[in-house]
Amino acid sequence: MLKFVHRVQAAALALGAPGLFIVAFLDSSILSLPEIADLLVVLMVTRHPSRMLVYVASAVAGSLLGCLSLYCLGRVGGDAFLRKRFSTEAIDRTLARFQRHGIMTVLIPAILPPPAPFKIFVLLAGLADITIGQFTIAILIGRGVRYLVLGILAVQYGERTLAFLARNGTTASLVVVAVVAVGFVAYLAWIKYRKKPSRSRTIES
Repeated sequence: MLKFVHRVQAAALALGAPGLFIVAFLDSSILSLPEIADLLVVLMVTRHPSRMLVYVASAVAGSLLGCLSLYCLGRVGGDAFLRKRFSTEAIDRTLARFQRHGIMTVLIPAILPPPAPFKIFVLLAGLADITIGQFTIAILIGRGVRYLVLGILAVQYGERTLAFLARNGTTASLVVVAVVAVGFVAYLAWIKYRKKPSRSRTIES
């Protein structure tokens, strides 16, 4: 397996942005290539800092398409597929989280690095009341933030970013999650506040 991962990494580096797109797609769909996409973003940006946004966009797009394939699988036959591999209690508990927290249940795992579970949330999103639009937004924000932060760090610190992530990756990801969560909650509160005057005007008229 290790040889296969090294070959995939070497091929992706040779292809550049298209290789990164393919790896991100495979990792988010049928295969499990933990941290390879993250590593490739750092290495490619370190070699060509001016292409940072291209590499980030490639990783985000590949991951989005891979996640959408799992999401569709969840909608078509995800219930039977998941119950063969996970306990009913775990599945029901996660579905309850979707009902309480909506797209945040997908957005937060999309930011967190391995070994945090992610694919089960993508599959369950297809079973829960998460529309494809909401799901797409959650993945774009989550993966966008994750890969953009990696790209910025790689521009500033090069391959030293890998050593930093090895020591502080989980802590850094949790900080980013907290910032995104606070921002998202503030956005929802702002939307709710904006709707109140229009409702009151409707009642008065």
